[in-house]
Amino acid sequence: MNEHAPRPSLDACSIVACGTLRREMRRLADTGFLDSSRTFFTAPGLHEWPKQLEKQLVRQARRARALSERVVVVYGEKCYLDFDAGVDTDALLAGLGGEYTRVRATNCVDMLADAETRDRIAGDAKVYWLTPGWLEHWDYIFKDWDAAMANETFPAHDKAVVLDALDHFDEISGTDPERMLRICDWMKLEIEPYPASLERLKQLLCESAQRSEENPVGRSGR
Repeated sequence: MNEHAPRPSLDACSIVACGTLRREMRRLADTGFLDSSRTFFTAPGLHEWPKQLEKQLVRQARRARALSERVVVVYGEKCYLDFDAGVDTDALLAGLGGEYTRVRATNCVDMLADAETRDRIAGDAKVYWLTPGWLEHWDYIFKDWDAAMANETFPAHDKAVVLDALDHFDEISGTDPERMLRICDWMKLEIEPYPASLERLKQLLCESAQRSEENPVGRSGR
């Protein structure tokens, strides 16, 4: 097995991931770490629309389950919340039956850099964290936000930082600088890239697959 090949436990799994991380997951597939034919995506940013997230996550999870008995779900614990029913991502997956093991991370930002790393990057600044997928799908993710919501959320931070393992920030800045300016103006924040890596995401995927293999009744990211 070469250094880019998936570990056997991961090789036996299908994967369902949020579309916000599509670029990162595709990069792992391009390097041979994942099998793209067994990787399924929901639309990006569906945490803004829980019912739609539930519908898509359930559909893609079942598609993945048709290919593999074990499925790794690349979603954070709080990405899905049904406040009325008190159901989070883990409870939703548990209700499906079968072996669905969620990565141990709170959200997509945490999948690229853990809390300790983010604290080191931020220093004394209060940072609004982003991933490249947020920039790519900005208009869709925030389509229901008005100026009041934006003004209440973003200016409470000192700056925004993109955890970028793919040089996507530079790509957008070079090909569509007006778009970057519009996003900065809307947020009323400067946006900075930080050169992240995909190592944490790879570790989370492998750990989840190994956990699924060793504990076949466990479906939770906890």
